[in-house]
Amino acid sequence: MTAEPKIRPARLALASGSPRRLALLQQIGVEPDALLPADLDEAPGRNESPRKLAARLALEKARIGAKTANDREELQGAYVIGADTVVCVGRRILPKCETSEEADFCLRLLSGRAHRVYTGVTVIDPSGRERSRLVETRLRFKRLSSREIEAYIGSREWRGKAGGYAIQGIAGAFVVNMVGSYTAVVGLPLQETMALLEGLGYPAHVFWAGAVEARH
Repeated sequence: MTAEPKIRPARLALASGSPRRLALLQQIGVEPDALLPADLDEAPGRNESPRKLAARLALEKARIGAKTANDREELQGAYVIGADTVVCVGRRILPKCETSEEADFCLRLLSGRAHRVYTGVTVIDPSGRERSRLVETRLRFKRLSSREIEAYIGSREWRGKAGGYAIQGIAGAFVVNMVGSYTAVVGLPLQETMALLEGLGYPAHVFWAGAVEARH
């Protein structure tokens, strides 16, 4: 007896080139059909708060991704996910570090202090409906020695990371406490993303059984 073929749900695009966000989606058995990095200016607007910046950029990325998807025949009618993560100390928004000087500045600022991470996520469905969530996570770093900072900078793990660190890597050893969503700090809040997808009609759980079997 031939097994019935699985019916592929609606197409899905991730408006990001981040390997971290892709890995997080794959962790919950969701495999995007395409990665559509959005090219936009991520600089905050005048007097724009960290939380508003994260929410705005997530929405703009999703909208750009939806437009790109609609211009490609194989992705027309796709669901699109956009996300953005902002790290801040008070209202001071820390950069996505590209130089060792930026990383050194961020790590010294975060050393021994509390900070917040805001991650916005937006999902756009095939009809153009938009749904968004904003997740706030509070963290505190241990006091870092100059030796630790220099060693971490030498790892280059900070490159391209908001606030100059990646919690899923070596910098996990810097975190004294955290209140909120770990996956949001990595780059995509999984519970909220799943809720948005399913709330808009994307059957995100369809391939769960296959995903578990593949890992074993």
